[in-house]
Amino acid sequence: MTPQLSDSTHAEIKALCKQGDDLVHGGDLDAARQKYIAALRLLPKNHKEWEAATWIYVAIGDTHFRSGTFDKAFKCFFNAVQCPKGFGNPYIHLRLGQLYFEQSNFEKAADELTRAYMGGGLNIFMEDDPKYLGFLETKIEI
Repeated sequence: MTPQLSDSTHAEIKALCKQGDDLVHGGDLDAARQKYIAALRLLPKNHKEWEAATWIYVAIGDTHFRSGTFDKAFKCFFNAVQCPKGFGNPYIHLRLGQLYFEQSNFEKAADELTRAYMGGGLNIFMEDDPKYLGFLETKIEI
């Protein structure tokens, strides 16, 4: 069973993440990332045991992905997949697949992108560069 945060900590984390989301929508990825990192720091020790860590790592990872800092994005999504409800999450597998692709690790990219497709369908690929779907189409029948 996943532990529960106190109501006040949960509210503070949600507020910081909302501020981060607003900054992302405004195009300020660096400031958004700082809000998400502040939220992550509010989690108790062994933060990977907390479900909130999953979506905070995804948020931080997305700011890095959008900035093109793929090495840092990879670390975030690699952490997210190890947190509660991370493994099997199609979006996390999509990003991991894209990041493995960017590292030229095509075997792992195909595996992760297949997981994303199986869990999220074709639509999960529609907001990103079509090169990832094009690559997957060379590996599996879509």
